[in-house]
Amino acid sequence: MIKPVWLQSYPEGVPSDIDPTAYKSLVGLLDESFVKFADRTAYSFLGKDISYAQTDQESLAMAAYLQSLGLGKGDRVAVMMPNVPQYPVVVAAILRAGLVVVNVNPLYTARELEHQLKDSGAKAMVIIENFAATLEKCIAQTPVQHVVLAAMGDRLGVLKGSLVNYVVRNVKKMVPAFNLPQGVRFNDALSKGRQLAFRQPDLSADDIAVLQYTGGTTGVSKGAVLLHRNVIANVLQSEAWNEPVMKRIPAGEQPTNVCALPLYHIFAFTVNMMLGLRMGGKTILIPNPRDLPAVLKELSKHTFHSFPAVNTLFNGLANHPDFNTVNWSNLKVSLGGGTAVTPHVAKLWLEKTGCPICEGYGLSETSPSASCNPTTSTEFTGTIGVPLPSTFMKLLDDEGHEVTERGQPGEIAIKGPQVMAGYWQRPDETAKVMTADGYFKSGDVGIVDARGFFKIIDRKKDMILVSGFNVYPNEVEEVASACPGVMECAAIGVPDEKTGEAVKLVVVKKDPGLTEAKILAYCREHMTAYKQPRVIEFRQELPKTPVGKILRRELRTQS
Repeated sequence: MIKPVWLQSYPEGVPSDIDPTAYKSLVGLLDESFVKFADRTAYSFLGKDISYAQTDQESLAMAAYLQSLGLGKGDRVAVMMPNVPQYPVVVAAILRAGLVVVNVNPLYTARELEHQLKDSGAKAMVIIENFAATLEKCIAQTPVQHVVLAAMGDRLGVLKGSLVNYVVRNVKKMVPAFNLPQGVRFNDALSKGRQLAFRQPDLSADDIAVLQYTGGTTGVSKGAVLLHRNVIANVLQSEAWNEPVMKRIPAGEQPTNVCALPLYHIFAFTVNMMLGLRMGGKTILIPNPRDLPAVLKELSKHTFHSFPAVNTLFNGLANHPDFNTVNWSNLKVSLGGGTAVTPHVAKLWLEKTGCPICEGYGLSETSPSASCNPTTSTEFTGTIGVPLPSTFMKLLDDEGHEVTERGQPGEIAIKGPQVMAGYWQRPDETAKVMTADGYFKSGDVGIVDARGFFKIIDRKKDMILVSGFNVYPNEVEEVASACPGVMECAAIGVPDEKTGEAVKLVVVKKDPGLTEAKILAYCREHMTAYKQPRVIEFRQELPKTPVGKILRRELRTQS
């Protein structure tokens, strides 16, 4: 077999393949780490350190409690929490009990939550009380029979925990009134579980570990079925990819990662939590990444080496006046994903931290990482890098044939051990995205260069058609965001009598003196005529998902 061209771009020491059969299931990975790193700190949250041993004991107790509810192998348990220590405990418990994790976005409305609970068939739910009122509105229409209620301060000890809960409930008023009579408190469930016998289920790599629902930006939200072997493979792929820079951590210093992305999102689930466990690392849990002063205050207390984030978070932090209160000098890898990293943010981050943003690419359907720039890169490439070990990528035309002409765009298709088994109970939708030879069609349009580096031009559905020419919003945003005074921006298509569609640019200012004329002049200088914005709108902020992706669809419906 001919060696893929991208292997020549791998850093020294990174293997072309990983062994996805290294563990029989994710439980094997968890068990190994809990024993091997028992004395180490697993999580740091609001000044409290939680050890591997404690996470091990608490997850076993919670697993026994879940089993006592009559839940059997393969039953789904929904988890609706921000980045709190109960989250990794519950995930480990669900997996150890032979159950399936259904990650739920805590910001869902009752309608969105009802859809996911019904679609997944979840019989139980672990939810933080802040969002219990949402569950109350829809629980009667769902299969959920058992509810475990967590509170922000549950695992912080009696004194500090009580204080945190009092402030969250009574001072900040973050817990709307709710009535869930079937709800059992998290700490009570743990206490009960400690008295119960845990039964070890027989799990295989082909059992389902996670139902990861896609954001639904291109239609109804679907559950990507991630098997134990899919997530194991991606953890090992990510570990191998990071190894060239992570081995630079001084001996005796615990690898530490910042978890500011939400753990219910597959990016943080795999790259923060699961990879952190595999490496014996410490994970700094950030419950609200939008509170930038609080994020920087927390980070100022730690030495950390790995920081996965999205463009909007890198941008917000780098522009914050408190940025220099944090010691960034130990940072070995800044991993950008979830959405395109813009050149001006990458430039600013490198100037301020000395650590370049290493952009990667993936989807819920690929557990998530499919490609990444080498972690040894010293500059921003503007690409999504090369396929990870054991991963193959190619470009397909509209008929499904491989695009062979260099520089010709096509839909990115991905094959590897991290690719999902399919969409939950949707064989028709699965058939639409899987090719006969096992590639997953991403819906993203890209090009590839001679060295095997892929670059996304855009999503197929976000394309703007101006007088028959394809305009890709990412390209417009990349240019416009470099205009002095622009904080961030988003490009969408709007109807136009002359050209069918025209480009509209929605802009958040960094400089109050920025004008429409300045942006248009800058775009005229850097883009061909049909790509230039015809309409400029200024806003205080752009609509975003909790992960920080800009919601172009929402902007389109508002235009």
